[in-house]
Amino acid sequence: METFDLSEYAAGGGCSAKLPAAELQRVMADLPCTPHPDLLVGTETHDDAGVLRIRDDLALIQTTDFFPPVCADPFTFGQIAATNALSDVYAMGGEALSALNIVAWPAGKPLTALREILRGGIEKVKEAGVVMMGGHTIQDKIPKYGLAVTGTIHPDHIITNAAAQPGDILVLTKPIGTGTILAGHRIGEASPQQYQTVLESMMQLNRNAVSVMHYYGVKCATDITGFGLAGHALKMAGASGVTVQIYPEKVPVFDGVMYLLKLGCIPGAAFRNLDFVGEQMECASGVSYESKMLTMDAQTSGGLLICCPPEHAGQLVQDMIRAGFPHTAIIGDVTASGSLGLMIC
Repeated sequence: METFDLSEYAAGGGCSAKLPAAELQRVMADLPCTPHPDLLVGTETHDDAGVLRIRDDLALIQTTDFFPPVCADPFTFGQIAATNALSDVYAMGGEALSALNIVAWPAGKPLTALREILRGGIEKVKEAGVVMMGGHTIQDKIPKYGLAVTGTIHPDHIITNAAAQPGDILVLTKPIGTGTILAGHRIGEASPQQYQTVLESMMQLNRNAVSVMHYYGVKCATDITGFGLAGHALKMAGASGVTVQIYPEKVPVFDGVMYLLKLGCIPGAAFRNLDFVGEQMECASGVSYESKMLTMDAQTSGGLLICCPPEHAGQLVQDMIRAGFPHTAIIGDVTASGSLGLMIC
């Protein structure tokens, strides 16, 4: 059987194929809306997915995500891309129901590799208890893969990025630094173990976090992907009308990330995210450059950033650890709105 890996296409920055957030926001600013009384979550808050009520007790969650390879192995890439696409449903507290493949593939490249990507995606979809219903393929110079996902949720139980309240505690369920480790792997500075740990994290579904969030009445969360911890926290702050404070020394980080950042191994996507947060973010004087850039690091299939009432935060962390997220940690808090949306303290 003809072999083919994805090394020449693998992005070193983690979801680095995303358009620059600042430019995208400007382009979308005056697009017309499609208002509907049953549209519960639309594009206004830049949330993880859209939500449409179809009955008083049932709403549909719809989302899509796809990107070029982040690793050389096709099967692993398929699993990561599928996990990442499913995550938006879980971030909103829903249960994923069905999925469609989205594929772009270069002409003349072995279809055996594409089969392995699709097999990886199907295996992850099966693990999530989701039905794969087909998909669509096109030719492109660079391979891309992902899913369009439909989920369900009760309209009264929707978790959005627009419900943070002053006094909430910020909890993060996975370490960050995937973009830096992927870039370090490409230049031979990340160890095989560090690289494998990141791959395994990116393949871990966020599904088990949903029941924990609902148990503690969580109303606000988002998953951390291409806009980095800082970018997604800022989106949450803007949508909620609050200020988010992050303490870098409390943020769980993959082994080897800080070493790579000090070497100057900073993916380009991190600088685009820094441009996005711009003057809406302030760093305390004691925060190092590496710690600041860590919060900008573009993630692929990252964890959930959760706003939790302070009286439940400690127990929520313990339950998340028991649910299979051993690095879950309190990383900050929410204050009343001020002149800034995000503070790195």
